[in-house]
Amino acid sequence: MTGTYEHSIDSAGRLIVPAKLREELGSTFYLAVGVKENLTLYPMAAWNKLQERVTNLTTAQAASMDVFFASAQLCEADKQWRFQVPGYLKDYAKIDRDVVITGNNDRAQIWSAEKWAEKTRAELTPANIANILDSLGI
Repeated sequence: MTGTYEHSIDSAGRLIVPAKLREELGSTFYLAVGVKENLTLYPMAAWNKLQERVTNLTTAQAASMDVFFASAQLCEADKQWRFQVPGYLKDYAKIDRDVVITGNNDRAQIWSAEKWAEKTRAELTPANIANILDSLGI
């Protein structure tokens, strides 16, 4: 998934799936906490892959995923492609109303508009992009 999409959470706590991500995400997906004070949308295939990897961990290693799985939410988009963002997940990601949804390889991320602006100001520089591409051998 790729792209950057600006949206707002409505008064009922719903967020719309960007049209360009709908096919890749599917109408049923998981919403979970992200590692960067954001949220992550997992298509079923990516979620299943994650679960398989956790299944192969030792019990002690898998225990570290308890809070992650407990906070995850199965979502089904309605006819307008909206889904509910629970309050505890909005709190985790410091999301109020305005959000930015970004494609991130096999998943999408949801950021507060303010956090995304901070991140791009800090990281979207020619030198940083050059270093990232160089570290990948590109």
